[in-house]
Amino acid sequence: MSDKQLPDYLTFASDLQSAGLAVNPAELHGLLTGMLSGGLSLTDKSWQPMVYDYVSEGMGWPTKSLQLAQAALDATISELTGSGMDLEILLPDEEASASLFDIADGLAEWVNHFISGLGLVNAELKKSSKDVKEALADLEEISKLGIDEDDDLEEQAQLLEQVIEHVKACVLTIHSEFGQRPTQQAAPTIH
Repeated sequence: MSDKQLPDYLTFASDLQSAGLAVNPAELHGLLTGMLSGGLSLTDKSWQPMVYDYVSEGMGWPTKSLQLAQAALDATISELTGSGMDLEILLPDEEASASLFDIADGLAEWVNHFISGLGLVNAELKKSSKDVKEALADLEEISKLGIDEDDDLEEQAQLLEQVIEHVKACVLTIHSEFGQRPTQQAAPTIH
């Protein structure tokens, strides 16, 4: 587990809405994670103009919104480049009074924006491995996710948890092929 945490969903959502930005935290986190998984630089601010163009027609963001986006990016970089194999996905939750339908919709939005993020950084997906192509195909299907209110909601909740775990595995597969790794300082040679 990383020492860097994703921002609180409700706080983030409220700030993005107050700033008049046409994106929710799930969408923005999916977009940033897609950009990182597609090869975005880990060390510069090259993500900002791309996100500004994508979300707000090139207009800059208020400082607080930018800080929350940077915190989400930093937490995600830490998870994707760390030694663990876990990834947190920023979705509405019980604290945000989210229903199962809200969570499923949030996941579909997250996945759609993840795929868009790969496109924003021009990840060369046509040249990817069979595993990455399979992961992308799975994500494209998941992006159409919906829950039928006539089905057993407890069973749907369990299935949704499995789908979320599968999304994480797909993201890690794609990141392992296209994502950048932090550069390690070479240890000084002692003679």
